[in-house]
Amino acid sequence: MAIKDADIGALYIIQHELLKDKNTDFAGVIIKHPLTNEIWMRVNSKSKPITQISAAADTAISEVANLQKLINSKIK
Repeated sequence: MAIKDADIGALYIIQHELLKDKNTDFAGVIIKHPLTNEIWMRVNSKSKPITQISAAADTAISEVANLQKLINSKIK
């Protein structure tokens, strides 16, 4: 999958969540070329990769929300 104008840091988080799933055989993210601003993500899995990417993104969003709650509770 090719993604344009994305943040590679966010994709690394999704990659991390994908690799925690036992159905994922491989998940990788690379910057195709620094001048093109195109990032490639490859996912090999036992189920539909797009479904797994969506689930991994949802999990990452949930983790960030939990982190935000923790930080806010410590600041107050």
